[in-house]
Amino acid sequence: MLLTLFLKGLVIGFVIAAPVGPINIMCVRRTIVHGRMAGLVSGFGAALADTLLGAIAIFGLAFVTQFVIEERFWLALAGAIFLAILGVRSLSKPPPKLVSARDPTSLIGDFTSTLFLTLSNPITILSFFGIFAAFGVNPEEMIGPDNWVALLGVFAGAMAWWLTVIGLAGLFHGRFTETGLMWANRITGIVMLAFAAIVLVEVVRLWV
Repeated sequence: MLLTLFLKGLVIGFVIAAPVGPINIMCVRRTIVHGRMAGLVSGFGAALADTLLGAIAIFGLAFVTQFVIEERFWLALAGAIFLAILGVRSLSKPPPKLVSARDPTSLIGDFTSTLFLTLSNPITILSFFGIFAAFGVNPEEMIGPDNWVALLGVFAGAMAWWLTVIGLAGLFHGRFTETGLMWANRITGIVMLAFAAIVLVEVVRLWV
């Protein structure tokens, strides 16, 4: 029974993390430009955020869920602004020097940026409710070992996705020229701004 719940959580965590979005783009770029550690820490931040949102769903924290739903306008607005800032920074920031062996980014910054951006998306927690129901995981049950096992599976599944993505993206680290890194920055910036625009459309829809 516990193994089944863990495997269900594993699949749920993988499915939640897998859709290609700004977090995936961000982690891939950081891995290519700064190395696997930067990408792995970024993925860990996203996986932890997914696990926290999964905990809200599976433990039935109704007041937190209600807050997320009621304040989804401000959360979406904050996420859009954050994406826009990241997009502008990627467009304007020069590529790192290839001769430098040190990671020029802050690992704490890598972690907190993906953690915040994932938590700012209210759609994720609603997705958890739907996926839990589809897999027969009942979030209304009393908190017990089953809940913790399923939640552990969610974290393991999310990290499995990020380890796969970072592993594949890491194959290209060190093989880019400075021109290639410059275009990686520009493409990432454009994609981030596009996602910010999409989120802003949702913000406008919530406002009206």
